[in-house]
Amino acid sequence: MEYLKLALQTNAGSSINNLAFLFFRILVAVELFRVHGMRKFKVENGKKESLPNPLHLPEKLNGAVAIFADTVVPFFMILGLGTRLFLLPTIGVTAIGYFVVHRKDSVEVRDVPFIYTVLLLLVWIVGPGTFSLDHYLFNLI
Repeated sequence: MEYLKLALQTNAGSSINNLAFLFFRILVAVELFRVHGMRKFKVENGKKESLPNPLHLPEKLNGAVAIFADTVVPFFMILGLGTRLFLLPTIGVTAIGYFVVHRKDSVEVRDVPFIYTVLLLLVWIVGPGTFSLDHYLFNLI
């Protein structure tokens, strides 16, 4: 029960911090979905986006994790529901993008997965704030 309370702990301090964190969380989630999630559904020249698989996972599992991380997780972020749990695959995808997929690329290319990893880690550490479904669940426990 203590681990559940710790996972759902949501207070970012003051009301203004919680409101600012709500907007921060929503903006990051919308951008993640708009730029990276929507790309998963685009077909260009008759082909879908090629997903890197640096961990050599089964192709279906690799695709499912990438699609989940960029299309489903942003909605949970916006709602603030299961925030810390659902952010883990997305943090993993962005960190692997930075440390593995783009490790030899220029700083300009590596910048995007680095920034996403840092932003998502901040939300994971702080939690979604009091304007979230996690906060209401925390208060029910």
